[in-house]
Amino acid sequence: MTHASHDLTLADIARHLDVAFEGDANQPIRGLATLKEAAPDQVAFLANRAYLKDLATTKAAAVLLHPEHGKNCPVPRLEMTNPYLGYAKLSQLFDPLPVRDVLGVHPTAVVAEGVTLGVDVSIQAHAVIETGVVLGDRVVVGAGSIVGADSVIGESTRLHANVTVCHGVVIGKRGILQSGCVIGGDGFGFAHDGAKWHKIAQLGGVVMGDDVEVGSCSSIDRGALGDTVIGNDVKIDSQVQIAHNVTIGDHSALAGCVGIAGSTKVGKHCMLGGGVGLSGHLTICDGVQVTGMSLVTNSIHEPGVYSSGTGAMSNTQWRKNAVRFKQLDDIAKRLARMEKNQRAE
Repeated sequence: MTHASHDLTLADIARHLDVAFEGDANQPIRGLATLKEAAPDQVAFLANRAYLKDLATTKAAAVLLHPEHGKNCPVPRLEMTNPYLGYAKLSQLFDPLPVRDVLGVHPTAVVAEGVTLGVDVSIQAHAVIETGVVLGDRVVVGAGSIVGADSVIGESTRLHANVTVCHGVVIGKRGILQSGCVIGGDGFGFAHDGAKWHKIAQLGGVVMGDDVEVGSCSSIDRGALGDTVIGNDVKIDSQVQIAHNVTIGDHSALAGCVGIAGSTKVGKHCMLGGGVGLSGHLTICDGVQVTGMSLVTNSIHEPGVYSSGTGAMSNTQWRKNAVRFKQLDDIAKRLARMEKNQRAE
């Protein structure tokens, strides 16, 4: 449930979404809620048919829904073909976080000499800004966050508490970095001499485009030579590992616990489900969707949906299938012999 810091009206809501509505234009709207929990001064939404059962009894001031469900709505309605997108747009109106920002540099923050600060910057308690950093207008650096030397952060980007941006990183406009993420740490580069490992200095950086979000405790490693590159409007969930010199194309989305090995290139408008793993030095073309827990070991050159994981089943059935999997090579050879004998006959 969300509440606005100031009152809006139903007319304001409709105008923000650019949709028509029925009902009292001056009805105060103070928040968003689910169909089941909404109060008479809140807007609810219906984006999943599983919750259609709650529509008839909702007490919301209005409901955002698809036109096909409009006739069943007992309260004023806001009709959109993509109500979930409408919900996303409305959520921005009720987000209290920007209202709480205190502009300026907190007394406990450490800002080195040679730092360039834009207008309306907020640097919160115990943050550290190293030399040569450039912060654009309206950047927020959360409490305990670190911005390494010579990094550049574009306007209206927000670092939540305890974010680490290492040296020489470039982050675009309107980015969101959630707590605990590390941008520009060393890539996993080592050479073995037969007895021990020797570290390879990671000489590249990280370049992130505009409107990128990185989830909590995710890591984007700096490049070994060139840069690791994250395109515009890329959305990265929590606990994602992106190795050195990876490239992620514009508008792609990576769900939780995705792991991408070094120098792999992911195209535009790709979606990687939770737990997906990509081997190194691969190319994934535009428009690829990989379902959860899949392992990709070869490049993908045709857009579409790809899977390699198998769904859960009873342990008894899984054990039987595991035995059969080990027998596949022998079965294939016997089948080939049978087909050969049939052709000979």
